[in-house]
Amino acid sequence: MFVQARKLSRWMLGAVAVGTLALAPARAEDSFKIGLILPMTGGQASTGKQIDNAIKLYMQQHGDTVAGEKIEIILKDDGALPDKTKIAAQELIVNEKVNAIAGFGVTPAALAAAPLATQGKIPEVVMAAGTSIITEKSPYIVRTSFTLPQSSTIIGDWAVKNGIKKVATLTSDYAPGNDALSSFKEHFTAGGGEIVEEVKVPLANPDFAPFLQRMKDAKPDAMFVFVPAGQGGNFMKQYAERGLDKAGIKVIGPGDVMDDDLLNGMGDAALGAVTAHIYSAAHPSQANKDFVAAYKKAFGNRPGFMAVGGYDGIHLIYQALKKTGGKTDGDALVAAMKGMKWESPRGPISIDPDTRDIVQNVYIRKVEKVDGELYNVEFETFEAVKDPGKVKK
Repeated sequence: MFVQARKLSRWMLGAVAVGTLALAPARAEDSFKIGLILPMTGGQASTGKQIDNAIKLYMQQHGDTVAGEKIEIILKDDGALPDKTKIAAQELIVNEKVNAIAGFGVTPAALAAAPLATQGKIPEVVMAAGTSIITEKSPYIVRTSFTLPQSSTIIGDWAVKNGIKKVATLTSDYAPGNDALSSFKEHFTAGGGEIVEEVKVPLANPDFAPFLQRMKDAKPDAMFVFVPAGQGGNFMKQYAERGLDKAGIKVIGPGDVMDDDLLNGMGDAALGAVTAHIYSAAHPSQANKDFVAAYKKAFGNRPGFMAVGGYDGIHLIYQALKKTGGKTDGDALVAAMKGMKWESPRGPISIDPDTRDIVQNVYIRKVEKVDGELYNVEFETFEAVKDPGKVKK
């Protein structure tokens, strides 16, 4: 009897184990996993933290269940190193069986994951990286951040129309920097402007000082600057130390260098900098005022443009799931994302159905002091700007 009882108990334990395994897939189907790959450490850490914070805020505001699917975020830190991005994406897709990957603080990271998104047939939602070609590298890539040509062409046109005749350029030496530089040069020189000095700085841990001396010696009317989000504070510190502000050399460029996340720490040297960009914490809409207030309350500082890319990226995923009625295959989700339009904290945005890239307003802004704090104050709007790199094609 005792032996039979033991056999019976083993059989029952086995049956329970089998039953548990059988139930596991059913539970998995009821959750929608998003693999979030971000630089949470290293030079681009502020980008990762902004996006992570914004996604947490959105989920606090909108809940964690959509169309019967429980949203689960699995965060991986890639330090903005593409080799780490690729490993993280493989682990998320193969082992964690995620339904989407998202984030991508820099272009090399977004490109490293692109073939894996294609093989896995899952959406890759790019919330930060800004090189034009990214969405062309996989039919599963959809972008909610920006492209560098969107803002760099516009600041090129603005500069030449506003009396800036001679410009020295300083750009980070990787794909987005090259995008920004070529887009600016094309428009600035076409309008009669002259590039008097051109330098490219290393992406990782750059020391701007020796390059800034070359800028100063060239005696330009202004400097066109692109450095990725997170490096603007260090750049402006060295810009002031080298006396370029005292020499009357103003900073112009796309808005990455004047990221709201770091702007207050730059000091008065940043005053008067004019940039073209897709978002400012000072954007006057009610949607943005509510977003900034909620973000400040939750995290103790103001959001920058990277936070908005993350906030809109998770919104896009939520709305795609609603549109498909909870259907989670990649093709259905990407199809649902194409052509989607909504009111973002940055203004009206949409996903171009042909390119899967973002269409949005670009604002010309000037750094001013408002209530004792530095803000990018918008004074001109270019509506519904598509990526100029793709418009040409």
